[in-house]
Amino acid sequence: MALLVAGLGVLATSILLSRLDLGTEALKLCLQIAVALAVGALFLAALSIRRISRHRQQIAESELRFRRAMEDSAIGIVVVGLDGRIRQTNPAFAAMLGYTSEEIEALTFFQITHPDDLQIGRETMDDLKAGTVNSFHFEKRYLRKDGTPVWAHLSGSVIRDETGGRPLYLVSQIENIDARKQAEARIAEAETRWNFALAGAGQGVWDLDMRKGGTTYSSTWVKMLGYADGELDGDTDRWLTMIHPDDRETVAEADRAHLEGKTPFFEAEFRMRHKDGHWMWILDRGKAIERDEDGRLIRAIGSLTDITRRKEAEERLTVSAAMLADEKERLRVTLQSIGDAVICTDAANRVTFMNPVAEKLTGIAGGEALGKMLGHVYWAVDEETGHRIGVTRPAIGVHAPADQNSRAVLIRRDDTRCSIRQVVSPIINERNEFCGLVIVFQDFSDARALQRQLAHAAAHDALTGLANRSSFIRAMEELVGQARKDGTADTRKSTGDTTESVGASGHQFMFIDLDHFKLVNDTGGHAAGDALLKRVAVAIRGVLGPDDIVARLGGDEFAVILKSGSAAGAKIAARSIIDAIGGLDFSWDGRSHVIGASIGLAAINANCGEVDEIIARADAACYAAKAAGRGCVSVAPDAQIVDGPTEPLAAAS
Repeated sequence: MALLVAGLGVLATSILLSRLDLGTEALKLCLQIAVALAVGALFLAALSIRRISRHRQQIAESELRFRRAMEDSAIGIVVVGLDGRIRQTNPAFAAMLGYTSEEIEALTFFQITHPDDLQIGRETMDDLKAGTVNSFHFEKRYLRKDGTPVWAHLSGSVIRDETGGRPLYLVSQIENIDARKQAEARIAEAETRWNFALAGAGQGVWDLDMRKGGTTYSSTWVKMLGYADGELDGDTDRWLTMIHPDDRETVAEADRAHLEGKTPFFEAEFRMRHKDGHWMWILDRGKAIERDEDGRLIRAIGSLTDITRRKEAEERLTVSAAMLADEKERLRVTLQSIGDAVICTDAANRVTFMNPVAEKLTGIAGGEALGKMLGHVYWAVDEETGHRIGVTRPAIGVHAPADQNSRAVLIRRDDTRCSIRQVVSPIINERNEFCGLVIVFQDFSDARALQRQLAHAAAHDALTGLANRSSFIRAMEELVGQARKDGTADTRKSTGDTTESVGASGHQFMFIDLDHFKLVNDTGGHAAGDALLKRVAVAIRGVLGPDDIVARLGGDEFAVILKSGSAAGAKIAARSIIDAIGGLDFSWDGRSHVIGASIGLAAINANCGEVDEIIARADAACYAAKAAGRGCVSVAPDAQIVDGPTEPLAAAS
């Protein structure tokens, strides 16, 4: 402005002087004055510009320092308008809430404040607008971007217009105090739990303070002993007089050891007299927390716990443990002395016990077996299938009875075998949890051998060793049933004067009756007859295949089931039997005997009828063979053929 005024003045002076008729000197003087004024104005303008520039520089530097202070501050700094909008914030505050600076500056403080703390923010804003306060300090919760709350301490002031004092905006410093708040909450919660725990556990607290002249007890403790609040406070040695005489010296010694610094804390269990006279078991724990320069006790704090029930339980457990030990010893002696082998396992199937009988049967010493998996000690398989007999744990929650097996075979380490009978019983505790197995087994070799002998005797002829009548009939019934199931039918065709089967369908039944056998019995006696029958059995068995079934039906009658279904093959086999029997060189008491055989054949197929019908047809065919001159094979007609004679085969045919 000064430069503008000076320029205008010089211009006006030049115009005025040009119009006035002044002398040269006067004109020169006026020009010098005008130039001086212009130079002065220019100087003042330059000085003013310099001051303005310096002032602007100072403002810029101040603003830069403020910005740097905001950017580098470890705590949040926020500029908030009176409408609640966030005008400016630093990275620390944005990071505290999980936003970027641009994101948070698009919000209001109402949007990022916890709903429960909005009121204190509004009240503070109203007080600042009204001019009743110029600064503020309070704590509130903000909401992070992910919605979780965070505690913060706010301190700030209002920025006002310098001329009118009108509030413009707020500047707040925001410190994250969430960790401190959580720690305070944990401390408060821990203190609450501690107080509840003390009361719930029936624990009392004592505080010995020599400066206050004695000991104070908590209300929980004095009530535990039947006294009123404050009734036991004061005398530091009174508690010793209330202790059972048998425990007093032990407690006093533990107390002296701690006071002399020999133990880090005092702890003792003793009996203390209740106000009504009965004794209570007490657990006393304490510690000296303050001593004077000479090491004398100034203050100690401790707790007292009623452990009467625990002591009574321990006493019961001691008695139970003694009884259990006796019972365990009796059980051990019993298991050691019984004749059965016993192996016990734990839940992991590791061997925990073996008695001497088990050691003998398995061939493994008990000391070597303990801790080993059961499969290394005991391996049992099924006698018939050869598959291992599993002794696994039952399913959870399923009641599994004892598993018995009378067909087990124990395989020892040296691959020798022993027939056993085993009983596997799971051990389930009172919580229905599987705890292990008990395997009881015994040597069953002799009994198994006897069973096999009895089973063999029940199914075989005692004299010849062939199948007896009952077992033969059962086998024949199974074959007849299978033939019906399979639907096999013997298809026949006529060839000349004979009828023969086509294919090998079904089976063939052979009824054998010895010829001239009665003469051997009559002349040589039953002993000669029995000896001859044995020879006959061997002869019949010798000309047949391994799958064919041979039986003695009784007396001198034999029966055969040929598994090959060919009728022609059956005739050949029958002829072979007749030749074998006729060729026997049998002598008794120096006398030779020659016998023969007559055979009747009947087919076993889908249309053969019942077993007794098949036998009847074969018997009739055998009778026809005898009638034809003996030593013959005669074929019975099929069941569906009701007419026509039975055709015998001559011995020479």
